[in-house]
Amino acid sequence: MTLTQQRLIRAARQARKRALAPFSRFRVGAALETVGGRIITGCNIESASYGLTLCAERVAIFKAVSEGERKFRRLAIVADTPQLTPPCGACRQIIWEFCGDIELILANLRGKTAGCRARDLLPEPFDAALF
Repeated sequence: MTLTQQRLIRAARQARKRALAPFSRFRVGAALETVGGRIITGCNIESASYGLTLCAERVAIFKAVSEGERKFRRLAIVADTPQLTPPCGACRQIIWEFCGDIELILANLRGKTAGCRARDLLPEPFDAALF
């Protein structure tokens, strides 16, 4: 694992600490690296109206886009689970639409990590190329 990947995982772990998950207690952190090397973090934020909850991945991506970033290199996702936690379906779609086939790094608090590409998780994406 490269130093940049390790740095991204550390940032996602820190973001996880800020998660607001009073209902599920399932806290997730994400850290998105831009092509320029900037790291933008996000954490999951739950709502009592559960469908309005936002995942850490989407928070990081939307935050980055709202700050003018448009090109991304990789995304780290950290959860406190024995098995590594991949993005949900909604996040897979947003990752593909806004980041393309970027590198994804999954990690847990026990030090387990794995990497894949966005295409591995969403092999037949729905996007603007279909219009």
